[in-house]
Amino acid sequence: MAIDFTFSPEIEEARQMTRKFMHGVVRPKLAELREAGESRGRGAWREAINELRQKAREEGLWAPHMPKEVGGMGLGITATAMMSAEATKTPMGPYIINCAAPNEGNMHTLLHFGTEEQKEKWLKPLMEGTMQSCFSMTEPDVAGSDPTQIQTQAVEDGDEWVINGRKWFTSGAQRADFAIVIAKTDDDAEVAQGRTSAFIVPLDTPGFRIVRDVQTMGGGGGHPEVEYKNVRIPKENMLGPRGRGHELGQVRLGPARLGHCMRWIGQIEMALEMLIERAQNRFAHGSLLSEKQSIQWMMAHSTLELYQAKLMVLHAAYRIEQGVDFRPEVSMAKYHVANTLWRTVDRALQVHGALGYSKDTPLADMLINARWSRIADGSDEVHLMRIAQFAMRSYNEQGDLSIATGQLPI
Repeated sequence: MAIDFTFSPEIEEARQMTRKFMHGVVRPKLAELREAGESRGRGAWREAINELRQKAREEGLWAPHMPKEVGGMGLGITATAMMSAEATKTPMGPYIINCAAPNEGNMHTLLHFGTEEQKEKWLKPLMEGTMQSCFSMTEPDVAGSDPTQIQTQAVEDGDEWVINGRKWFTSGAQRADFAIVIAKTDDDAEVAQGRTSAFIVPLDTPGFRIVRDVQTMGGGGGHPEVEYKNVRIPKENMLGPRGRGHELGQVRLGPARLGHCMRWIGQIEMALEMLIERAQNRFAHGSLLSEKQSIQWMMAHSTLELYQAKLMVLHAAYRIEQGVDFRPEVSMAKYHVANTLWRTVDRALQVHGALGYSKDTPLADMLINARWSRIADGSDEVHLMRIAQFAMRSYNEQGDLSIATGQLPI
């Protein structure tokens, strides 16, 4: 049996092109904006980012996760992991190459569940970079980790659906043109997972309102609370079959969780490199920090955990590409990579001392985002519960743990 951890020359070339583009084009432009005092959201910043996105598309570095026939690079999820990890080392890198959340997951969802008309109207503009989207599922009044409790209601009225409810953490809604909304359509469905359906809602539809910008540890500007009040959309805006909203959400979130892991690997690598650089150049108490055992252990643990994270992500991506059940692998990867990100950034900040706690390095913001990673797309505890369930199922059905440990040949 062949076990190969190398990429083809074409994919390795794409990785090198991504690195060259980020280092040679994107970073200098972002540095220029910062020196000019431009902050995110201002006109000059938006214009520059749009120009960088156009350059990326011209270079062929565009939507690596999507098939060529819809305008992507057609690399597959394993190769996308490599490109995402490389791009994430640069601020807004994944967005610039059009593979950032939530658009990334919504592209997959429209590709697999959308009608031809829906793909033409919504997927095509996402691929071209002329539209933005958001995913509207989590609600403030019920547990986000249990989507069977969703309260937002969609009711049929002639040739329309009427949606009423409230959501929050509808990330990117301020800039989005449309949302994929999960709403309850069948209260009496025998199975709880069959009670909801998915809908495409243009955000200029009367009745949609951004209630407030939810302030988080990282500030505001990204995760608003929104209201749907008698929002009317045509019947053809249902996405996928009726009663399959839960399934659609899980199909979307599986690869999307792994997409997060891919990007987090780039952040882990960046934090570890910063830790090593600082330790080898900071002198204290008679020696460089890098010569002290406690600091070496930080390096060693972070390196071990990064190695494990890369293997987990590659194997989970391989399972997805093979069309086999990938749920145990993605749950394990999501839990491990998120916690590795949290620990590694925290160690790097500790080694930087007061400098790390300041905003003079990116570590403070990276730590805030790392804390979010342990909640987003399934909290640590939910993934641990799922991993335990897979372990019990494997043991009870087969008398071993193969199902729960990737069905590896060892």
